[in-house]
Amino acid sequence: MPRQPTTYQFDLFSKLNDAETVQTPQWQALPAETRRSVTKLIVSLILDHVDGDRTPAQEEVRHDA
Repeated sequence: MPRQPTTYQFDLFSKLNDAETVQTPQWQALPAETRRSVTKLIVSLILDHVDGDRTPAQEEVRHDA
C-alpha cells in the first residue's frame, strides 16, 4: 500500500474551483514570524538575482564605492 504524503505542495496550475485543491492560506493569517522569514527570503532572492545581472564593469564600480 503506498504511503500517503503528510505535506501538500501547492499546484500553481490547478483549477481554482477544484475540490481537491488545498486553498493557499491568506498572508495575514500566517504567523508574524513566518511572514518575516518569507519576506527576508524573497528579498534575498531578489537581491541575488539583481547581483547576477551586473556586468563585470558594474561589479568593479560597486566594489570601489
